[in-house]
Amino acid sequence: MSDKCDETLAELYSYLDGELTVEVRARIRVHLDDCPPCGDIAVFEAELRRVIAAKCIDRVPDDLRSKIIAACSEDPATPTS
Repeated sequence: MSDKCDETLAELYSYLDGELTVEVRARIRVHLDDCPPCGDIAVFEAELRRVIAAKCIDRVPDDLRSKIIAACSEDPATPTS
């Protein structure tokens, strides 16, 4: 791996999170397009994030959701028993 690969991979998560400037994103995109090993890593990481996001969605039970809504709508000046 080259120094450019090391630099690109060091910034990959920030790149995938959209946390970089337009210029840095463009530089990384060019490297990913021109370097198949780094491009493959980026594709894998992006897909892994999509799978995790899709599978790791917690479902809140309806009764808990109702209790939270009720608690949020209570007047904070009114003491609870």
